[in-house]
Amino acid sequence: MVHYDIGNIGHLLVIISFVFSLAAAISYGLAANSKDPADSDRYRRLSRVLFFIHGAAVLGVVTTLFIIIHQHYFEYHYAFSHSSRSLPVHYMISCFWEGQEGSFLLWIFWHVILGIVLIFSNRKWEASVMFVFCLVQMFLTSMILGVVIPGLELKIGSSPFMLLRDVINAPIFLSNPEFVPTDGNGLNPLLQNYWMVIHPPTLFLGFALTLVPFAYCIAGLWKGEYTEWIRPALPWALFSALILGIGILMGAYWAYETLNFGGYWNWDPVENAVYVPWLVLVASYHTMITFKKSSLALKSSFILVIATFLLVLYSTFLTRSGVLGNASVHSFTDLGLSGQLLIYMLFFVLLAVILLVVKWKQIPTSDKEVSIYSREFWIFIGATVLCLMGFQVLAATSIPVYNVIAEAFGVILNMAIPADQIAYYSDIQIWFAMAIALLSGTGQFFFWQKMDKAKLAQALTLPLVFTLIISTVVMIAGDFESIRYLLLLICSIYAIVANASILINLLRKSPGLSGGSIAHIGIALMLVGILYSSGYSKVVSLNNSGLRLFKESNAEMDRENVLLWLNQPREMGEFTLVYKGPRKEIRGYNQLVNFYDLAPTKEPTRFVLRENLGTDGITAFAKGDTVTIYEENTYYEVEYFKGEEYAFTLYPRAQVNPDMGLIASPDIKHYINRDLYTHVSAVPDPNEELEWSEWEDMQVTMREQFFLNDFVATLDSIRPVKELEGVPLLADDFAVLAYITVKGSMEEYQLRPILLIKEGQTIPIPDRRPELGLRLVLTEIDPETGIFTFSVSTTQKEYIVLKAIEKPLINVLWIGTIVMVIGFIIAIRRRYNEFRKMRDKAVA
Repeated sequence: MVHYDIGNIGHLLVIISFVFSLAAAISYGLAANSKDPADSDRYRRLSRVLFFIHGAAVLGVVTTLFIIIHQHYFEYHYAFSHSSRSLPVHYMISCFWEGQEGSFLLWIFWHVILGIVLIFSNRKWEASVMFVFCLVQMFLTSMILGVVIPGLELKIGSSPFMLLRDVINAPIFLSNPEFVPTDGNGLNPLLQNYWMVIHPPTLFLGFALTLVPFAYCIAGLWKGEYTEWIRPALPWALFSALILGIGILMGAYWAYETLNFGGYWNWDPVENAVYVPWLVLVASYHTMITFKKSSLALKSSFILVIATFLLVLYSTFLTRSGVLGNASVHSFTDLGLSGQLLIYMLFFVLLAVILLVVKWKQIPTSDKEVSIYSREFWIFIGATVLCLMGFQVLAATSIPVYNVIAEAFGVILNMAIPADQIAYYSDIQIWFAMAIALLSGTGQFFFWQKMDKAKLAQALTLPLVFTLIISTVVMIAGDFESIRYLLLLICSIYAIVANASILINLLRKSPGLSGGSIAHIGIALMLVGILYSSGYSKVVSLNNSGLRLFKESNAEMDRENVLLWLNQPREMGEFTLVYKGPRKEIRGYNQLVNFYDLAPTKEPTRFVLRENLGTDGITAFAKGDTVTIYEENTYYEVEYFKGEEYAFTLYPRAQVNPDMGLIASPDIKHYINRDLYTHVSAVPDPNEELEWSEWEDMQVTMREQFFLNDFVATLDSIRPVKELEGVPLLADDFAVLAYITVKGSMEEYQLRPILLIKEGQTIPIPDRRPELGLRLVLTEIDPETGIFTFSVSTTQKEYIVLKAIEKPLINVLWIGTIVMVIGFIIAIRRRYNEFRKMRDKAVA
C-alpha cells in the first residue's frame, strides 16, 4: 500500500511555509519602513500572524517527515535512503537529518523557534530584525520546496516527500508502479551513535543563532541605528559562539568515539567549514565588546558579524553543493541545489556589502588614539589573530572552489588539497594557538585596569614566575622532543596562571564578571589536552614478532596491530588480552549476546537461541525462542588482565559493509591521566563463505584425548537419543549422540555430533563450532573394539586484529571544554542582564 496522502500533506505544508515566510518578510518590511506608527503597528501584527502560520506549517512538515521515517513508509525516497526496520527509535531520529532535506528542515525549525523568541523579547527591533529573519527563512524553505516551474523546466528545491519510483528508474516500477520495498537502506553506520542524535541539532542551532546578530547588524545599517544594535546583539553573539562551539566539540567527541583514525579532529574540509565561522564569530564578539567599552571598533564589528553569517552560508555551499565530493568524506552529494545555494549566498553577500558600502561613511568612528597599553589594542590584536587563523584554514579548504571557478572561465588549474592535511594545518595553527594563549592571558590585565609600563611589569611578574616554575617541573618530568610543543605548553600554562590571577580578584569583588577569565582558562586547558593527546599519543599494540598479519597487510599495519585468536591470551604492554568472541544486540535485551549462541533462520535478523538468556536467575528468553537482532553492528569482546587479575572488558564494534568495507568504531577505557583507545583493524568477513578443509577420519576410544584444529578434545560419552528435532524416529530407527569436550586455553566448548540409522541407512548429522573453525561427524561405531570413527573438517579460527593507542591527558581537553562552557554561560548571563536593564529602562 502506497501512503500518498501523508506525502501530499507534507509537500503542501512546505509550500505553505514558503509562501507565508515570503508574505511575513514583505509585511515586516512594510512595518519597518512605515513612517506612520499606526500603519507600522498594523503591519507588525499582521506579520506576526503570517510568521506563526509559517511556523505551524514548518512544525507540520517536521512531524510528517518523521512519521514517514518512523512508520517505515519506504515508498518515499527519503525513508528508503536513510532508514530501515532494524533501527531503534533514537537512530530513526538521526535518520531525520542524515539527508540534505532533513538537515535544512532542522535549520528552518530552529529559525522558527528563534523568531518567536525575538518577537516577544524586543519589540523595538522586531520589524527590522524579523524582516531579515523571514528573508532567510524564505531562501531556506525554498531548498526543500521541490517545485518545478512549468515551461521553464526549472526545479526549485529538493522535496523530502518524493516517491521512490519518481527518483529511481528501476524496472520493477514499470511492471508494478505500486511496488513498496520491504526495507530501506538504513542509516550510515558511522552515524549510529548517540552523539549523532544530539550533535547535529546543536550544530544547526549554532548556525541558526548566527543569524540573530547578523539580523541586528543589517537592521542597524538599514535604520541608521549604527551603535544601538550592539547591545541587543551582544548576548546573542556570545550565545551563538557557545552553542556553535559546543556543537563543534560534540562532533569532535563523536569522531573520537565513532571513527577509527585515532583522534577527534582530522582537518576534514567539512570540519574546517564549521571551525572558520566560529573563529570569526568569537572575534566579532570581542570587537563588539571593544565598541561597548570605548566606542572603538564599530566598523570592525559590522564587518565581522556580517562575515560570520556569510561564512556560515559559504560553509553550507561547500558541504552541500558537491564541490567537496572528492575532498571530504563528510560532505553531501549534489542534489541539483548548487545553483540555488549559490544564489542564496550571493543574495546576502550583495545585500550586506551594498548596504555596508552605502552606509560606510555614516558609521560613527572615534578619534581616540589607541595605545599599546590599552585594552582596545590587545582585544583588536586578539581578534586579528583569530581571523588570520580562520583565513589560513579557509584558503586551503577552498581549493576545490578555485578549480571550479577557473574551469567555468575555461582555465584548468588542477590545484590539489594538501596531501597531509593534518600536518599542513597543524604546523601553522599551532603558532596561532600560542599567540591566542599569550593574548588571552596578557589581555585580561589590560581589560580590568588601566596600564602603563610600570603597572604592566608589576602585574606580569607573579604570573611569569609561576609559569616558569610550573613549566620547569613539567619539562623535567616529561620528554619534549619538539620545540613547538614545548612553547605551546609554556604559553598555555601562562594563560592559565594569568587568567587564574585575574579570576581570584574578580571572585572576591564581583563573581558575575568572571566569565571571560574562566572561558580563557578553559581554552588554555583545551590547548594542553590537545597538545598531549595528539602530540604524544603512542601505539601500544605493537607486533614485536616480526611476522606479517596478512599477505595484503602493509608494514605499518603489521607493526601497530596485534592478532588475537579466540580465547588465546596475548601480551600487549602492561596487559594480557583475551578475545572472547563476537557479540550481538538483541531487541528487548540490554546485554550483548554471544553470536555463536544464535542459530540462523531464513530471515537475516531473526535467530533461534541455543541457550537460555537471563541475569540473576531470571530467564529473559528461553532456549529455542526466536529473537530479533540489530544486524548493523557486531561487537568484539576483549578482556584485559593485569597479571592474573581481571582488569576490564572492552567492546570495539565494527560492520563489514558491502560498499564501504570494514567500518570500525572504537571502545575506550578512560583513566584520569590517559585513555586507552582501541579499535579492530580486521575481522573475518561474515559475508564470505567459510572455506572448509577436506574431511579427515580419525579413530578414538572413550575418554581418549585427541586434537581438533590445535585444540585438545575428549570423547566423554556416547548416549542413545530417543527424539530428534525435526526428524520423527520410528520403532526400528536408532540414534546416538556423542558428547565431546573441546578445551580452549580459557574456555571449554561442547560438540554434539549425531549418528542416525533410519530405515537401514546411516545418516551422520554433524555439529559445528565456527568460532573454533571445527565441524565434526560421527561416522562409525565398532562395539567390539570400542573404537569410534569421526570425520573432522577445519577452517580459519575466529580472530580479530586489534589496534590500541594511548592518549595522555585527553581528559584535560574535555575538562577544558566544560570550563570554557561555564565561562561562556556566566558571560552570557551578564550580557543579557545588561541588555534587559537597558530595555526595561527604555520602556519605562
